[in-house]
Amino acid sequence: MNSSADQLSAAVADAAAVVRAGWAERPRAAIILGTGLGSLAQHITIEAEWSYRDLPYFVRSTADGHRGRLLAGRLAGVPLIAMDGRFHAYEGYSAQQITFPVRVLAALGASFLIVSNASGGLNPRLRSGDILLIDDHINLMGSAVGQVFNRPIADWQFESLPSSKTFYDPRLLSLAERLAAEEHIPIRRGTYVAMLGPNYETRAEYRWLRTLGDVVGMSTVPEVLVAYDLGLPVVAFSMVTNVFHPDDVQQTTSEEVVSAAANAEP
Repeated sequence: MNSSADQLSAAVADAAAVVRAGWAERPRAAIILGTGLGSLAQHITIEAEWSYRDLPYFVRSTADGHRGRLLAGRLAGVPLIAMDGRFHAYEGYSAQQITFPVRVLAALGASFLIVSNASGGLNPRLRSGDILLIDDHINLMGSAVGQVFNRPIADWQFESLPSSKTFYDPRLLSLAERLAAEEHIPIRRGTYVAMLGPNYETRAEYRWLRTLGDVVGMSTVPEVLVAYDLGLPVVAFSMVTNVFHPDDVQQTTSEEVVSAAANAEP
């Protein structure tokens, strides 16, 4: 193992030790709460919490709608740990900084990862407030996720190179659909297109992106890639905050996205 990998492992262990010192449970689930979706934290019986600034090697959330804290507790009796806010490449952070918390969540013993985000609708059948169950993605983030695995390509076996067929756990996808149906929550599967940001897409870009996927956003893919690499099953949900119409000249703002995401939460 190279020295950078050793350093990363030591950093993960340090951060996990701080969490364990304040909360001795092993989490069943880990959750990443996306833009404007932090109100789920109100339903968690919080037993411990940490500001990101108090956790070793965590950077700070600067994006709107991200509180920047790690929560440990229970939801519906299930022990879990939740990120109330994530990091983005457009905040100036590296791939390793963005995905470092996922490594800590895995080190704490989480059995699976639930990822959420807010997105813009590309598919004209979608409406603001719809929930998309992500079953695949298109990664247009470029070098922002180029180093998430923290090891040279020579260390890969050809047959172990990541395949998008397996990034989103089929069993968890089916379970999410079944539970949504039982609770009468409309949900549909689709493809998430990841862009670098922070600017929203132009009308020409939106027209092009509509040929690629169902929703577009600026996160999620780095965390999903690392979770896959760590063997942590993932299920991901995208809250549609607005649906783009190519001839609409009205601009989208981050305040509108945060507000729409908060209003659309179940």
